[in-house]
Amino acid sequence: MDLTSLGYMLSLVKGESDILHLQLAGIAPELDALLPYWVGMLAIKTLSGLPADLAARLTFSMLSLLGMFCLWQGIYFLARNPHAQPVVFAFGGEANPKDYARAIADGGLLAYVACLGLALPSHEITPMAFQLQLVCILFAGAACMHFYPGKGLAGICVSTLLLTLSGAPTLATLLLAGVCLMWQRNPQANKWQILTLIGTLIGIVCINFYFDLWKWRVVDFLQFNAKFKENIELLLWFLWPAWPLAAWTLWKWRGHWRHQVWTQHLTLPVFLFVVTLLASVLTSNADRTLLLVLPSIAALAAFSLPTLRRSVAALVDWFTLIFFTTCAIAIWGVWLSLETGIPAQPASNVYRLVPGYVYEFNLLALIIAIAVSLIWLKIITWRVGRHPSAIWKSLVLPATGVVLCWVLLMTLWLPFLDHAMNYKAWTLQLKQVIGDEKCVAFSKLDRHQIAGFSFHGNITFEPLRNDIQCKWLLNKPQSYDSSILTIASDKWHFIKTIQRPGDKNDTVQIYQRIESFQHD
Repeated sequence: MDLTSLGYMLSLVKGESDILHLQLAGIAPELDALLPYWVGMLAIKTLSGLPADLAARLTFSMLSLLGMFCLWQGIYFLARNPHAQPVVFAFGGEANPKDYARAIADGGLLAYVACLGLALPSHEITPMAFQLQLVCILFAGAACMHFYPGKGLAGICVSTLLLTLSGAPTLATLLLAGVCLMWQRNPQANKWQILTLIGTLIGIVCINFYFDLWKWRVVDFLQFNAKFKENIELLLWFLWPAWPLAAWTLWKWRGHWRHQVWTQHLTLPVFLFVVTLLASVLTSNADRTLLLVLPSIAALAAFSLPTLRRSVAALVDWFTLIFFTTCAIAIWGVWLSLETGIPAQPASNVYRLVPGYVYEFNLLALIIAIAVSLIWLKIITWRVGRHPSAIWKSLVLPATGVVLCWVLLMTLWLPFLDHAMNYKAWTLQLKQVIGDEKCVAFSKLDRHQIAGFSFHGNITFEPLRNDIQCKWLLNKPQSYDSSILTIASDKWHFIKTIQRPGDKNDTVQIYQRIESFQHD
């Protein structure tokens, strides 16, 4: 998905695709997401001195930081709500409202970073990663309406309009309609604010019809029932450790739902959570759309911290400590095996699973890995000490543990992960057969295969036609599909099948035109 997005961005840069009708070798994107590809195209053109993938990734990383900032702001303004503030003591001594809100926001951001589901998708340049940042902006705008109506209104309207052009028109419509309903029930709401929200909602509907963005991808009952258990398992690990804390929040604050429902601090995150969760489980790509649930569940998790029992906090700490320490030891163990050959089995497994990989020592990667490991030990020492008093201390280990394992994977394991998942090695196999040929016909190739070979091999793909002039043909074998195009044996000569080093099921067949084959 990440490489496929880059392929569509490059097709715009090269002028091979229309800006309103994206194409990659004649294939439209899976999602009708225009804006993320436009942003990637502008980033590649603006940062032309950098590799295309790095330029797009840096831009999306900046947007990710913006999303985290907006999430922090949103939780901060929710925590400023009088219903969220701690009880005022008779003789004073309670926390300062702003300091308390900052502490809650810090905890919410840590819960967001700690979610296991955020680790990989947040680093990608996909439409879903772009939508995630827009949901954070929407959340911040709606949360600050009580304090800064102008800024909040701007954040809501802009984020929903952009979300419409980012592949989530129905979700944007539902979220804006819900926020409009909640705000009109607020005592501070005035006529012009409501009219602005309604006008934006009408504008979104018109944009959807004009660009024909209404695409329903809801699964039917049989598909939903078949994937029910799989979706539950996905929810449990994807939203960990935020979901137990969010559940605790809803339980401890249950009494507050009886009064002033529309003005309290839990209404907005609960609404966002329900809508984005339904959008996730009712679509065919739950593992991607579930990313949009993270801002709301992180906000709910943050409000559990003031009421979290010491035994529950200790349970979270110990589980996190054992889990991430074990993962870190496993990562170091595989690296040590590759470096020294002791123990021998991990290295043997790597060479077996990733054919063709040759280990090379990287000093900089080793230094970074040692540094983050020492920081992890230091944070463990700080957490088990008796002095920590910050309200967010229970989320330090989960957030740091995720960062630890991600950095270790991106330093110690990056070479063979890159060899297994990247298309460089696979493209090298292809170039050894076809040489420097630029024009290649294709049949039944996936979007990611076309994007990967095009980017790493500087190849132009053309759909297979009777009048095609390309000398080479790539075909994805699909024996289970009786309707596949049969490669004409009188026109094309089969050469060989090549597979991606890290995936035995990802294969393509190479054919050469018979005329050129006989000439050679």
